[in-house]
Amino acid sequence: MAYAISSALAIYFVIWWITLFLTLPFSVRSQHEDGEGAPGTDPGAPVVPLMRRKLFWTTLISMVIYGAGALAYYAGLFDVARLSRLMGIPI
Repeated sequence: MAYAISSALAIYFVIWWITLFLTLPFSVRSQHEDGEGAPGTDPGAPVVPLMRRKLFWTTLISMVIYGAGALAYYAGLFDVARLSRLMGIPI
């Protein structure tokens, strides 16, 4: 049972991390676009990164993706025999 829990957490963490990188570029304005910025900083640096909002959406989206994957796995759509047939690999 501990192996299943650790595997589930690892898969969720990977999904969460990928989702984080997908949500980072949304609603970001750079210092150059905003017209203001501190001297000596990169003009492409974000003015307000809104990380709390992005972390919330990342968690929500990754839970939905993980839940859909878990439901498909427990429904039998992700068993080894089925996936090997889809990829054309004999067992």
